[in-house]
Formats: sequence, C-alpha cells, structure tokens
Amino acid sequence: MTDLQQAVPRTTADPRRWWALVVLAASLLVVVMDMTILNVALPEMAADLGLGSVAQLWVVDAYALALAGLLVPVTALGDRWGRKRMLLTGYAAFAVGSVAILWADSAASVIAIRALLGVGGAMVMPSTLSLIRSVFADPRERTLALSIWGATAALGVAVGPVVGGALLQSFSWHAAFLVNVPLMVVAIAAAAWLLRENRSRVPGRIDAPGVLLSAGGLTAVVYAAKQLGKHGPSLPTLVLLAAGVAALAAFVRIALASDRPMLDVRLFGGRVLRAGVVAALASSAAMAAVLFVGSQWLQLVEGWGPLESGLGLLPLAVGAMVASPFAPAAAARTSPRAVLAGGLLVLSAGLALLAVVPATYPWIAVAFAVVGLGTSALGLGSALIMGAATDDQAGSAAAVEEITYELGAVLGITFLGSLVGAVYRASLSDGVGAAARESVAGAAGGPWAAEAGDAFLTAFATVGAVGALLTALAAYAVWRLVPADLTLDDAQH
Repeated sequence: MTDLQQAVPRTTADPRRWWALVVLAASLLVVVMDMTILNVALPEMAADLGLGSVAQLWVVDAYALALAGLLVPVTALGDRWGRKRMLLTGYAAFAVGSVAILWADSAASVIAIRALLGVGGAMVMPSTLSLIRSVFADPRERTLALSIWGATAALGVAVGPVVGGALLQSFSWHAAFLVNVPLMVVAIAAAAWLLRENRSRVPGRIDAPGVLLSAGGLTAVVYAAKQLGKHGPSLPTLVLLAAGVAALAAFVRIALASDRPMLDVRLFGGRVLRAGVVAALASSAAMAAVLFVGSQWLQLVEGWGPLESGLGLLPLAVGAMVASPFAPAAAARTSPRAVLAGGLLVLSAGLALLAVVPATYPWIAVAFAVVGLGTSALGLGSALIMGAATDDQAGSAAAVEEITYELGAVLGITFLGSLVGAVYRASLSDGVGAAARESVAGAAGGPWAAEAGDAFLTAFATVGAVGALLTALAAYAVWRLVPADLTLDDAQH
C-alpha cells in the first residue's frame, strides 16, 4: 500500500484535498503559462542574443519536444518511484532552469534551458493529474477537481501573454523566466507539506525499447507536425512523420504483449475513455488555434501591442473559468454524455461566431467568450479519462490525457494555422508583393496593408467555420461513444 492509501482510505476524504488542489492547479498554471509567455519575450531575447530565425524556432520548439517525448517514460517512472517525488523534482527542474537563464549568452544555452523546462513540464503535468486522481476519492468531487484543472490549463494559455507583456514593460526578457523561481519555491514547500506520496502497486516495466520508441515516436510526430504547419509538406517531413507513427505503432504492439506495460494502452478499449480523448483533443485544438490566429489578428491587423493583445484574449479564459466548475453539477443533473457533447456544441457555436460576426473587437470578444465556455468539455473529458482508470493505472491515464492535450494543441495550430496561410494567400490579388503574400506581417505599413488585412479576416472566418464543423463532428462522436445511462459515479473506478 502507498502512504496515501494507508493514511486516507478510499472511503475517507482527505481533509486537505482542496488545499492540495490549489497547489496542483497553481503549479499547472505556471507550467502552462511558460508555453506562451516566451512568445512575448522572444523578439527582445533574439535581439539581445543575436538569435537567427532557425535558432528562434528551436528556442520555441525545444520545450514542446522535450515535454512530448518524455511524457510516457517519466510518467511510468513516477508510478514506480512516487508521483509526489516526481512532481517535486519537476518543480525543482523548473526553478533551476529559470535561474540558469541569467547565465545564458547563446542560442545553444537558451535552447538547452528550454529543453530542461520541458523536462520539468513532463514531470509536473501528468503528476498533477495522477495526484488529483488519488486525493479525491469521491467521483463527483474528483470530477469538479479535474474540471478546475482543465479551466486552469485554459487560463494559463491565455494569461501567459498578459504576464509576459506586463513584465517586459518594466524588466528585461529574463523576467519571463525568473518569474517562475519564487512560484516554484512556494510550490515545493506547499506540495511537500500538503501532498502524500502515491505510487502504483503494479508499475509498468521501464524498458529501453519502449523508452526509445515512445520518446522517439512522439518527438518525431510533434516535430513533423510543427514543420508541416510552418513550411508545408516536404519529403523529409513526411518521412519523419511516417517514422514517428511507425515507432508509436511498434510501441503499442510491445505494450499489448506485456503483462506490465510502460503505458497501459488497453485503456483505449473503453468507449468512455475514447470519448474523453475526443473531447480533450477537440477542445485543446480549438483553444490553441483560436489563441494563435486571434493573437495574430489583434497584433498584425488591428495593430495592438503584445500586452493589449493578451488582454484581448482573456475572454477565452474567463469563459472557461466560468463554465468549468459548473460542468460536474450539470452532468450530475443530466448526464455526462449531454454535458460533454453539449460543451463541444457550445465550442462549435463560438467558432461559428468567428465566421459570421462583424470583425470588430467587441463582437470577436463575444465569440472568444463562447469558445471559452465550450472548453468546459476539456475538464469533463479529463474526468472521463482519469475515471476510466484504476488507482494503479492513474499514471497511464494521466499520460494519455497529457499526450492528447499536447497533440491537440499542435494539430490545432498546424492544420488550422496552415489553413489560415492558404486562404490568406488565395484571397490576395495577383499584383501583391512577395513579402505581403508570404504573411500579413510582411504587408504592414506597405501599399498592400489594407488588402492583406481583408485577406486575413477572410482566413480567420474560414478557420472559424472549419473549426465549427470539426468540433460539431467531435460532439457527435462523443454522443455515440458515451452510454446514455452513464452517471458520474459509473464513470469512475
């Protein structure tokens, strides 16, 4: 038995569980913010360190690649070593990496620090889910806790640019990293006091082929997807994508043949878990795409500064924060199927609004808020994923949830972002200059600025329409997958 199971039987509620949730959610907020805060600091950093365009791309991508590649082996190690220990180690990695930025004087050093932060993120994010799964024994309380977790993730993505913009108004770009240090110190102290150790009684075997195939496959798939979004299809990128998919397929075959796999892929046999995956994938993809394209519209078309643009995106976070805590109560009154599919339909409606409302900020802000309301499906989807697992499978379920979240964000930006570029270029007349045709940023201040702005609005509306259709299809899939008579109690092991 784990220490947590000895001290807190499943029939007894941990009296400190809500304080534990505060610590876990707050640390998640910091980790998610770090994914977006760099976008604001990057121009000043690039100018100070002399980073070229390729180096800048690696500075941005190093975090996501390290995080995605290590999710499976790090989570499996946490199941064996202890999820609390893994969480505290992740906090420490974040703090050390953030302090090390003071000595960064080259592209290589910044990329290495960003990779270290990605390692910390891979330790923290699934550990928060596993610990929530163990701390909250009551299914309805657990669903509420995971809904708050989902809302916190959405808040972090939207708040990152605001915090980054505010810091850069008074400090150098180093502040975007150093802000993590005091927060992580507090998180380490609070987690050490509030959380009890938890681990799987039957942890999966950590084998070299499984580590290489899972880490290599996920890294290859994420990197190839990013390259497709930035540069379009090319033979090397497609070969890398195929190699990544093949590696993941081999990893799945190894996992299915093992009695104690590193990642329990048999969880995907459950319809309810698959519904949670679909909901989380659709929600994270839509949120990432709207943030990506919306930020470009505010800055490059409307001419807003980074801080103003971050504030302009806040309705997304507000919508998520308002709706997510109410999702469990609504699911208890109706059914998880109705709330999950309904949330995705609200998300679809918000995306559709982007395609039809006037292209002025008050109207776009309303659409952002409706999209945020719809992402309440992310938290309930997380509850279904985590609830489909036993305590011993919590690590595998957490890894599935985080992989889904990461892939959703990458796919949303890659494919809907690529759609923006394609529609933008198709909407320009033949005489537009090469720089303006490449991007709306290239048209700024030039003779084609107005036409480029109109073309980008057309692309923005197209993304809304296509996103609305895809999200509606996800709602239909969820409706078919989740049994009509399923209750929150039934959905939890």
